[in-house]
Amino acid sequence: MININKKLIKEVILISKKAGVSILDIYNQSNIEIDVKDDDSPLTQADIASHNTIVNSLMNLTPEIPILSEESSYIDFDERSKWETYWLVDPLDGTKEFLKRNGEFTVNIALIENNTPILGVIFVPATNESYWGSRKYGSFYSSDGKNIKQLNVSKGSWDSLSIVTSRSHVNEELQVLLNEIDNFNLVSRGSSLKFCLIASGEADIYPRFGLTSEWDIAAGEAIVKFAGGHITNIDNNQLLYNKKESFLNPYFIVSCNEEISEMFLKLSKKKISR
Repeated sequence: MININKKLIKEVILISKKAGVSILDIYNQSNIEIDVKDDDSPLTQADIASHNTIVNSLMNLTPEIPILSEESSYIDFDERSKWETYWLVDPLDGTKEFLKRNGEFTVNIALIENNTPILGVIFVPATNESYWGSRKYGSFYSSDGKNIKQLNVSKGSWDSLSIVTSRSHVNEELQVLLNEIDNFNLVSRGSSLKFCLIASGEADIYPRFGLTSEWDIAAGEAIVKFAGGHITNIDNNQLLYNKKESFLNPYFIVSCNEEISEMFLKLSKKKISR
């Protein structure tokens, strides 16, 4: 069991910022080269530069802990299934937002122990904002690396929900549920910033009825969870990491409290066929 202390957290935050610098170096170029991965998602030089920065830095920081990154996800399940502790990394979450140049992309670094996140760091390169959370200390935010404030989820109310969704679109399944809710405010964000809005109390619930991968959500889950929030799959079970060969997540709900999650889950069981 790794000792998560303030020094380790500080080092991981610094690594995320270092990766952010490598991303912005490319973001600020006039022309960005784009490749397409096997799943038709875009891949840029910034993804690779951030990946190399994070992996090399984590190897120096904790050489005994294996690393799984989106850009090195070819590791056989037979090998990684034996890991009790490992780093789970999305070097550039929100590549589509990166290409749109709207600033809503992040660096995600999580530490997984026994199939659950115990530390998460999210850095927003375009705005120099950091979010982090650990089971020992709770969750925090800083806009400049100095002024640090603790994060707490909202109290939330079903009578006036703030719902955060993907920047790209509201899919049909989510729209079916929204049609059943009387009073809500819809907020759109790209990348793992949706988790940050829940952790900071700026939104009450983030229902995800679409494809995501484990590296997309691990850091965000830690930050939400240690800010007092709640996350389950659509069957109201805990999300577990590295328990199957596929990295794809089931549908899930992130919320400020268990009560709102359960109300949304009940509604989804009635309206969404699985």
